[in-house]
Amino acid sequence: MDIKKQQRAVVDALEDVKAQDIHVYNTEALTGLFDRVVIATATSNRQTRALAHSVEDKARELGLMVIATEGLETGEWVLVDLGDIVVHIMQQAIRQYYNLEEIWGGRPVRMKLGSQPASPTAIVAPASAKPKAARKTPTKTATKTATKTATKTPTKRTSKTAGARASARKSTGTSTQD
Repeated sequence: MDIKKQQRAVVDALEDVKAQDIHVYNTEALTGLFDRVVIATATSNRQTRALAHSVEDKARELGLMVIATEGLETGEWVLVDLGDIVVHIMQQAIRQYYNLEEIWGGRPVRMKLGSQPASPTAIVAPASAKPKAARKTPTKTATKTATKTATKTPTKRTSKTAGARASARKSTGTSTQD
């Protein structure tokens, strides 16, 4: 089965049980073990388990093999391994602590969400990425201001310092090299 159809099935299964903050990452360039990582947030242990069962059921329905499911006992972080896709279903505190997006988040996959018409895509640019226009304006202004200040200030200090050293030499009668 095509990887795009597989990831669509996984995202649909997660949306059916109201998963939050679903992210899909392309990991083909990072590892040969799997092609996609899906990360989703659940609000409780019960929902985490229900999301994992939903993904398993959808995968079996499509004829995909579920290689392993781990973490159902505690329900804080459940991992469903479908071979080409690894699904991490986590509670918010666990997701923030482990920050898997930092590891796998280099290449987000954009895809439309089926059951949430208000949100057009499952993946958006990482929160740390800012638009280029917003970054350029303050940087240029700050650089110009810093350059003007740095240029003016050392010149004044250097001349005062050199003058003070010269008068100190004259009054003491010693010669020092600068």
